[in-house]
Amino acid sequence: YQPAPLSEKTLPDTFVVQISVLYEVPVIYSIVSGDEKGYFIIDSSTGIVRTRKNLKWEDFPVIFNVRATDSSNASIFNDVSVNVEVIDENDFPPVFPSSLLEERLEENLLATQIVQLKAQDNDTGRNGFLTYGILSGDRLKFRIDEATGILYSTTSFDYEEEPTEYQVVIYAEDDGIPEKKRGYCTVVIKIID
Repeated sequence: YQPAPLSEKTLPDTFVVQISVLYEVPVIYSIVSGDEKGYFIIDSSTGIVRTRKNLKWEDFPVIFNVRATDSSNASIFNDVSVNVEVIDENDFPPVFPSSLLEERLEENLLATQIVQLKAQDNDTGRNGFLTYGILSGDRLKFRIDEATGILYSTTSFDYEEEPTEYQVVIYAEDDGIPEKKRGYCTVVIKIID
């Protein structure tokens, strides 16, 4: 049996799967092995498996064995395995070590690397896979590498002719399911004479 994957937020007493056998007399269903942490419970007469407690994503997949035993003769039985997978929910938004950074940039430099931004996301898999972008700021003068988080200037600056300070709001976005989450960081860029 391979029931539909469960969310790690599945509550106790949630239906997982129903085990059934073709047999002349009533049978008794029981979980005989594989569920050492006690995540599941089975109704001995209906074969319905339910969750017994909250699920920990890191403990899965769990493959446990269910036995159907002849109710009048315990030496007649059959076993089947049940493979339960759990989906890691997108629990955490990306977080930058600092929400405000100040960087200095000399005037008259050609396009150059300013700073590498790095956010942390405590989710795993695609829920923790980050891409970077510019939420607000002068997109003609700055760009960010969406994979590496490196912020670049795209032009040279003139201290005397242009603003001497720019604010660029950067976001890190995960590839989460069911929804993507974002974290933000403001970079203040000061042009140096």
